[in-house]
Amino acid sequence: MAGRDLRALFSTNDRSVRADEAFTNRSSQWELVAAALTAHLQHISSPGFDPEDLEAPRANTLVFHGVGGIGKTSLSRTLEAALADAGRRPAQWGEPGWPADRILPVRIDLARSAGTDFEQLVLAIRAALTPIGRPLPAFDLALRRYWEANHPGEPLEEYLRRGGITSRFGQALPQQMQSALADVAQALMLPGTIGSAVGQITGALIGALRERRQTVRALAGCARLADLLEAEPDLDALSFYPHLLAWELNRLPDGQRVVPVVLLDTFEDVGDRTRRDLERLIQRTVWLLPNAFFVITGRSRLQWADTALQGQLDYTGPAAWPGLAATTVPAARTPNSTGAARQVLIGDFSPEDCDDYLARRLTRDGQPLIGERVRQVITARSHGLPLHLDLSVARFLELSRSGHTPQPADFDHDFPALVARTLSDLTPDERHVLRSVALLDAFDVPLATRTAGLPHEGPALRLTERPFVRENPYGLWLFHLHALIRSAVRNADDTTDDRWSERDWQQAAQRAFTALGEQHQDAPGPGRLLLIACLRQGLRLARDHRLDLDWLAPAAWAYVSDSVWEPLAPPDTDSTGLDTAADALVELLSALARRQHQHRSHTVARLTTVIDSDLLPDDLQHLALYYRAKAHRDLGDSPASRAGMQAVADGGGRLAPAARRGLAHLARMAGDFPTALATAHTLGWEGRHHRVEGDIWWPHGAMDRAAAAYAAARDEAEHHGVTGERGNSQAHRAFALAFTDQAVADDELALAEQLLAGVDLRATTLITHIAALARDAGRTDADIDDRAQGLRTEIRTAGVTYTELALDLALAFHHAVRDDHDQVAATIARLRENTRGGDLAYYGTIAAFMAGQPAPQASPVRWADSEPATRERWHALVAARQRHLGISQ
Repeated sequence: MAGRDLRALFSTNDRSVRADEAFTNRSSQWELVAAALTAHLQHISSPGFDPEDLEAPRANTLVFHGVGGIGKTSLSRTLEAALADAGRRPAQWGEPGWPADRILPVRIDLARSAGTDFEQLVLAIRAALTPIGRPLPAFDLALRRYWEANHPGEPLEEYLRRGGITSRFGQALPQQMQSALADVAQALMLPGTIGSAVGQITGALIGALRERRQTVRALAGCARLADLLEAEPDLDALSFYPHLLAWELNRLPDGQRVVPVVLLDTFEDVGDRTRRDLERLIQRTVWLLPNAFFVITGRSRLQWADTALQGQLDYTGPAAWPGLAATTVPAARTPNSTGAARQVLIGDFSPEDCDDYLARRLTRDGQPLIGERVRQVITARSHGLPLHLDLSVARFLELSRSGHTPQPADFDHDFPALVARTLSDLTPDERHVLRSVALLDAFDVPLATRTAGLPHEGPALRLTERPFVRENPYGLWLFHLHALIRSAVRNADDTTDDRWSERDWQQAAQRAFTALGEQHQDAPGPGRLLLIACLRQGLRLARDHRLDLDWLAPAAWAYVSDSVWEPLAPPDTDSTGLDTAADALVELLSALARRQHQHRSHTVARLTTVIDSDLLPDDLQHLALYYRAKAHRDLGDSPASRAGMQAVADGGGRLAPAARRGLAHLARMAGDFPTALATAHTLGWEGRHHRVEGDIWWPHGAMDRAAAAYAAARDEAEHHGVTGERGNSQAHRAFALAFTDQAVADDELALAEQLLAGVDLRATTLITHIAALARDAGRTDADIDDRAQGLRTEIRTAGVTYTELALDLALAFHHAVRDDHDQVAATIARLRENTRGGDLAYYGTIAAFMAGQPAPQASPVRWADSEPATRERWHALVAARQRHLGISQ
């Protein structure tokens, strides 16, 4: 369904443009209304329902809340239309299961601009019931008494006309009220001359009710009527009169039974949360009209189920309003599913709905005026907020009016109106906190308070109750701002009186940065999750606001030390534009994390840019040098790797032991095993001495000795709490044992996969896949060749050259076990071709040993023990696998 959008219609001279107010989707909200209203109808139709029961919990309320501009008012209007006339129900909404003539909807706009007061609310509800065609004497008499006492000389008819109630519901209400007076006067046998004197009629009726006269037996069933008629007819008394209306509705004949559905829109304008005068009156109405159904729309959750409001409102707590409670009370305590959740956060439009909305808002000859590419940009920028879509439509018309053809780039735009709309009903302190947390990806109340620089948490706590603050119960910090609201508050031109200067933003960023650092430094234990979360937010703040590194430097070392490599939130920077140490640190850590998913040549280029910028302190500069040297080694560039490792080792910093390990690896790769082994003995834990020893012994075929060294490395890493190193050592242990006992290899690989879960070590993961291949070597049913081809593609994508050599070594083992001389020869040739530079040249020699062939005469390898012993061990591994598989030799 759609109506004409008058603002858009009057924004252009092009009369061929059709501007419609499109209503999109919201089918799920309609389903909730339909289900809740169906349950309500069943409840009030049950024999046990009593409208005069003032203690039973209430389930006659459904609340839709959400950020300003999310479409609550559109939903409220569409619900009213759909309930009033089935023909106006949107096509995508299902058909309800109740008779259309039983429902009488009345929508009441509580916005300050509408000027609705409590009198108008009560009169609107009563006027909506005029179609039943009969007076409601108990209520009508009390209402007439109130009117004459509070509006002497002002005809009710004129008031109804002036307030627009007559135009909406007709002119029958005054006549029905007058008829009620006449009927009561006749029942009391009063002279006709006083039939319109409400005061005399009321006095006579009270006496008759007290004396239990038969003449008023029809009204005597309303137990509290006399008390209400005796009470002073002020506004407070008026708020109790809906009890009379509930009683009258319940005694209607079956053929005339109706259910009012009262839609209260813009409930946030009822008043602030320190003075709840109007809210108290409205809540009393909802409670005393249990046979009416209320659909309330507003920006915030309804707090009626909060026990802390006791004394401010009449009926509070989860037992009174089980559906409005954060946690519903047990269903056994409530009738008819009243424990079902009745507070619904209205979500953003899906991308598909956004596109559909934009396509139907402005049309020419039935075709969308806003092109697809522009719609895509608006949709992405809106994060599903309908208000942003409306503002973008207005911008489209504004650009078109100026003679400019709107382009996608014109809509990468923040709207100041979003800021004003968001801030409009916040207190000054809440506005201050909102701007502060716009700097943060996520926050909790203490972090928000520290960032805002406030001495008390109240404003932050209240802000978290707003609908534009989303909650993630699984997050380290529970709260985050709606993405579009955050962007608008942070980036849009702020025209409000209390807008911030750039210095204000800078000071808030420094407070946020300091608070994050304190959370990281004060955390008990290692706190990996907190470390990553603080780094992600801290890096962004330091980069965007040019802050000193401060706590980021030790946090970066903590991040690197575990070798887990979680992705960090700040996107890759433009590496040609590194201006500050924070820029360089963001690029450094991003390059290290992304190297698990990028070719090592890209890692080298990024780290070179960081190193050449010379913006980092010496220890972090060495960090970049060290990992660039590792990337050079992975690419097979040993001279460059050796130069980098030597520079770091000579620097004597915290990475010097790791660099000496790197030099040991380079010696091993060159085939100088005695030097590598001697260096390993000097490394200690910091240099990962046990893992280096394992790397030396497995090329000798001494798999048990290598496996023991890797196990020692794994246990040492576990003792020191270094997750990545523990998984890395176990993966290499599984690789060594994959050449021996298949059953043992199964268990070791399972443990490796367990330890690597959640750890982003791409090269190590590839080693486990190669180990699985070696474990299955010799089997004809293991798809060895196909698996190897897939692995080779992955390895080349990663740019980890030495891993492809390990893959060929596993293939050589498989072909040797199968005694396939041609494939063994082809694999040896490939290994020798790929190691012509000298590094790992002994891989081809090992493959020859597997097949029982001698080493090349010119082999430069210096084995740790002897060449014959190494040849014998490798050939023995092949023979053992053949015996295990029953392959004749």
